[in-house]
This record gives sequence, C-alpha cells and structure tokens, in this order.
Amino acid sequence: MYACLIAESAHKFSILLLKPSYKSPILVSETRSARALLLLCFVWRHMERTEKLKELFQPVFDEFGVRLYELKWIGGRDRTLQVAIMKEDGSMDLDTCADVSERLSEVLDASDPISEEYTLEVCSPGAEREIKDLSELDHLIGSYIHVRLSVPFKKMTEITGELVSVEDNQVTVSYRDKAAVRKAVLNREDIEYARMAVRI
Repeated sequence: MYACLIAESAHKFSILLLKPSYKSPILVSETRSARALLLLCFVWRHMERTEKLKELFQPVFDEFGVRLYELKWIGGRDRTLQVAIMKEDGSMDLDTCADVSERLSEVLDASDPISEEYTLEVCSPGAEREIKDLSELDHLIGSYIHVRLSVPFKKMTEITGELVSVEDNQVTVSYRDKAAVRKAVLNREDIEYARMAVRI
C-alpha cells in the first residue's frame, strides 16, 4: 500500500512516495506549480489503482484463456471501466466477452475495490486495434495490417497490406502498388507502430 505525501519548501512542492516497508520516503517529483502537483498525484493514484485491478482480474483472464489488451476509465461524471480482451490469436467473440464480464462482476462485487459508482464494459479491442507487442505478429499471418516504419522501405514510411510471413527478424507484407501486388520484406526493429487494418 502506497501513500502520497506533499511537502513544501522554498516555494517548491515535492511529491514523496511512502510505503510501510521503506525506511524513508522516495522523492517522485518536484514542481513549483500546485496545479501540476495535484495532477501528478491524481495520475499516480490512477496508475496504482489500475495495476491493482489488473492483478485482481488476471485469474479470470487465465480461466477463460484470454489476455488483457487494455484497461482504462472513460467518461466524465458517469464513469465506465472498459476492459478490452482478446484470445491468443487476436480474435474475440461475444459469448466470451459476456462470460468474462459476468465473472469480473462477481470478482468486483466480492472485493469491492472501487468506491464510486461506475459501469463495467468488457469488449474486444476493435477492428483497427494497435498491435502493441510485435511478437503477436507470429499469430496474425494472413491478417490485414498497417505499419509505420522508422526506416523507409522504397521511400515509403507507411505500408498497409496482408501479413504474409514472420521469420526470425523479418516481416513480409504483401501490398498494392497501383495495379501491381508487391511484397515488402521489413526488419522487425524498423516497425515503430503497427495496427490491424480493414480490407476495403
């Protein structure tokens, strides 16, 4: 359990992180703006609560053979806890979403970790979700993807097409160049961003 301590000295605010096992507080940040200080404290508490929810939910994800894509709070006054999940191959179905939602609701009711009112939403990441971990490409052969490159391929920094193969450090994408279909063989480390794409 962490606590956030605010200290003021010489017109400077400091955020100190406290934990029972620590002999002395840890300096997290310093600022001369009280508004920035409050924002930092809010962000810190939000991150800590999000991590606790992930730990609480993990046994449910393991039970249904899914993994967490993203957990976030959305909305203003009427807050929604959105939990985006997917199977190992990147797919998801409504029945699994419903089953996971029911079990997560049971877990939340039992532990009651959230004091304010909220709505739980369990969903898939969406058709154009970001591929956050490039190791996931191994399971997406045949999928339509969009990549942004840090090193241009034939003067192109963005390519959209079908993922043909992933071998060692090389990723092959089949794309259209006007009327022709060509292949781009890319180095995995040159891909700075990737997402799923919708074939038109």
